[in-house]
Order: sequence, then C-alpha cells, then structure tokens
Amino acid sequence: MPTKLNTFTKAERLCSKKRIEQLFTAGSHSLSAFPLRAVWNLEERDGMPCQLLISVSKRRQRHAVDRNRLKRLVREAFRIHKHALYETLGQRRMNLAILWTGDRLMPFATVERKLQNLLQRIIEELNQPQES
Repeated sequence: MPTKLNTFTKAERLCSKKRIEQLFTAGSHSLSAFPLRAVWNLEERDGMPCQLLISVSKRRQRHAVDRNRLKRLVREAFRIHKHALYETLGQRRMNLAILWTGDRLMPFATVERKLQNLLQRIIEELNQPQES
C-alpha cells in the first residue's frame, strides 16, 4: 500500500490484458449505480489490494476530451474513497473495472456521490457470508 493515503499509483492501475480478460468472463460480480457500472473479481496474488480499470465508451461519449474528463472525475472520486474498500478487502486482492454507462457529462459532486454509493454496495456484498 502506498505511504501517502490519498494517492493513485501506477501499481493501482489494471493494465494486464490477461487480468482484464479474466475480469469480463464468468465468475465476475457486477453492480450498477447509473451512470456507473462496476465489474470485479477476487484473486490470489501479491501487490495492491485493488487494481482499477476505468472505461468510457466512445459510443456514449464521442469526443475524446469528454471521455478523458469523465475518466479523470471517476479516478479522483475513487482516489478519495478507496480506503473503505481497502480496509474491507484485508488480505484479499480485487480487480475492479468501472464503466461509464451514461451519455452526458456530470459534475464532480454527482460522480463522487454515485461512485461512493457503488463502492459502499461492493463493500456490503464483500461482507456477506460466502455461500458454498
């Protein structure tokens, strides 16, 4: 874990094509809080508690400027609110993709509120007893 609390380091980014492919196949979990959708899976590995992928569809946002702005907003909101998720994960490791499903720009306060809601729902699902 980084020494500074509110950082988003290179190690926290999900870049591996193999892990991204595994994330979007069977065995992954999913939740939505419009305009965001989260897809995640847990795996056994060393390193950061959570690796994040942020995606904004070109079909939804035609202009690269808008796509980049939305990714920046989501990344900033995650950076601020990730610590509750990290505490819940403990020794588990998570790959997390956050997908933008909306078709228009939103202010940071709205994006932050929606992401916080989504992370809280993920935490609640992680805290539920595992069904065998």
